[in-house]
Amino acid sequence: MSSEFGKLLKISVFGQSHGRAIGVNMDGLPAGEAIDFEELNAFLDRRRPGKDGLSTPRKETDIPLFLSGVENGVTCGAPLCAVIENSDQHSSDYEELRDKPRPSHADYTAFVKWGGQADMRGGGHFSGRLTAPLCVAGGIAKQILARRGVHVGAHLQSVGAEEDRVFPLYPTAALFADIAAKPFPVMDDEAGARMRQVIQSARQDGDSVGGVIECAAIGLPAGLGDPMFDGMENRLAAALFGIPAVKGLEFGAGFASARLRGSENNDPFTVKNGSVAAASNRAGGILGGITTGMPVILRVAIKPTPSISRPQQTVSLSAMETAELQIRGRHDPCIAHRAVPVVEAVTAAVLLDILLEGHHGTF
Repeated sequence: MSSEFGKLLKISVFGQSHGRAIGVNMDGLPAGEAIDFEELNAFLDRRRPGKDGLSTPRKETDIPLFLSGVENGVTCGAPLCAVIENSDQHSSDYEELRDKPRPSHADYTAFVKWGGQADMRGGGHFSGRLTAPLCVAGGIAKQILARRGVHVGAHLQSVGAEEDRVFPLYPTAALFADIAAKPFPVMDDEAGARMRQVIQSARQDGDSVGGVIECAAIGLPAGLGDPMFDGMENRLAAALFGIPAVKGLEFGAGFASARLRGSENNDPFTVKNGSVAAASNRAGGILGGITTGMPVILRVAIKPTPSISRPQQTVSLSAMETAELQIRGRHDPCIAHRAVPVVEAVTAAVLLDILLEGHHGTF
């Protein structure tokens, strides 16, 4: 099914933004893994809406209810299913959109694919609301990985033209924890203040702005992944592009490497603490689809929120003529800062799946 990813660890997401509930099913989790629910809820709170003036005022507690797969706080081998009830829907805000698809939303493509039957209130199954159950799965994966020395962290690298520092050559778990504890996920708080101003300015103009998220995974051994079409980049890309609003992805130096010479872009090999390492990491910790042992570094581009309050041109599907649309309701002027834990979650889930493959489904 299209809303599922993973090989041994199969993760499927279900529900609609304004339906009764949204949820996730995880099939293939190893048994005997303790889940720290307090830590998981703190992780979910990082993406929760309605916390400040930089996000939608929609109020949701986003506390998951576990229906199966966990007994006395420990995974039991059965598929884990968790649901999050929706409690603050304003479905009437979307009546006009049945006939007038929002520019840069999936309204029109869903209308065509399902013959006008798709539930697109709040974005339906395409909504960023579905990233809440994704974070349940990824939050659990992060805990399992961390117990084995693998840590995943991310920060908001840029909003508009304002930029944070990039991760150092060797990020640490302590750095990840420091960023996660902040109300705005950056390393340089002064840069963060400038980013917040960019977001507020867009809100005041009835507009929106996008951003870039940098994510790193540390503690991965060399040799994970496969060449050609099942490489580490391939597996991560397939899942990361499932996050709503993701429009670009790069690893290591990414597109900047196209402007370099080989002598500038190559990462010289060296020996560090008795193991092969690299003096730089423009490869992003991956060569030939296989991990090098260096930190895996990736960056995700998040487009500006398409729901803006300015009048926009669209069409009336019933009249088949151009029309004007002014979107009402509650919307984020920027979703990039709330998407930081989502990128961590998806990255962690993919890495856990790949590690389980290498250990034949168990650690």
